[in-house]
Amino acid sequence: MRERSRVEETIYAMQRAGAGSLQVISDFDMTLTRFAHNGKRVATTHNILDNRLLINEDCTKKVSLLNIYYPIEIDASRSVEEKLPLMVEWWTKVHELLIQQKIRKDLLAQAVRESSTMLRDGYKVFFDGLAEHQVPLLIFSAGVGDVLEEVIRQNHVFHPNVHIISNYMDFDHTGVLRAFKGQLIHTFNKREGALSHAAGLRELQGRPNVLLLGDSLGDLTMADGVSEPQNVLTIGFLNDQVEERKETYINSFDIVLVKDETMDVPNCSSTTLNSHGPTLVSYN
Repeated sequence: MRERSRVEETIYAMQRAGAGSLQVISDFDMTLTRFAHNGKRVATTHNILDNRLLINEDCTKKVSLLNIYYPIEIDASRSVEEKLPLMVEWWTKVHELLIQQKIRKDLLAQAVRESSTMLRDGYKVFFDGLAEHQVPLLIFSAGVGDVLEEVIRQNHVFHPNVHIISNYMDFDHTGVLRAFKGQLIHTFNKREGALSHAAGLRELQGRPNVLLLGDSLGDLTMADGVSEPQNVLTIGFLNDQVEERKETYINSFDIVLVKDETMDVPNCSSTTLNSHGPTLVSYN
C-alpha cells in the first residue's frame, strides 16, 4: 500500500458520506474472476468461447496463436502508446474469428457451465452486500458481455444493482452471431467507454465516491466518467509477472493485492464503507 495515511483518510471520508454516496466500478476477467486455480489459469470470458460446442478445431488453433498478445499487454517495458494498436489488432482478430464460427446464442449457457471460470472466493458476500445496501456495481469489461452475464447469472449474483459495459454480441433472428455491437472495448481504452457510457447511467448520478477494482493499469481510467468525484479508492490485483510490475502497481493503485485469489480486501473495504459507525481498517 502506498500512502497508508491518505488511504485511511479516504476510507473514513467515504464512510462518513455513507452508502448513498458510493458506487463500485470493477473490471471482470482476473478481477472479479480468479486468475488461477490449483496451478492452472482460469478461463476468461473470451476463453469460455473456446469450446467445441461453439467453434471448430481450426478456429481454436488460430485463437491460441493470438495468445502472443497477452505478454505484450502486461509488458512493463512497453508504453501504453506502443500497446494500443496491438490491443486493437488482438481484439479485432479474435472477434472476426468468432463471427466466422457463427456462434449460437442458445449454447452460451452450456459453454459457461463446462468452462473452468470461477469467481473469486468471497464473491457472494461482495455482490450480495452491495445489493443489500443498494450500492451500484458497474462492471466494466473488455471481455464478452453476453458470456459475463451468464457467469454471474449461474453464480446467482446478477442483482438489479449490477450494470455492465462490455463487448456484446449481435445475433441475427435465428440466434447466430453476426457481429459485435458498438465500439470495441479493450484493456487500454476504458476511459473512452467511461466517458461515453458510464457517465450516462442514471443510477450512478449523485454518487461521487468510488471503490475501483482492476487488474490492469488500464482499469484505472474506469472512473473517468464519474461526475465530480470526491473520493476514489483503487484496489489492484497483481496476478502475473509480479516482480516486473510490482513497483508500477504500488505507485498506481492505493492498495495492491499480490496473487490474492479472494475478495477479502474488497469485502472488508465495502463493508467498512457501508457501515455507519467508526471502524478501524487494517491492511497488512
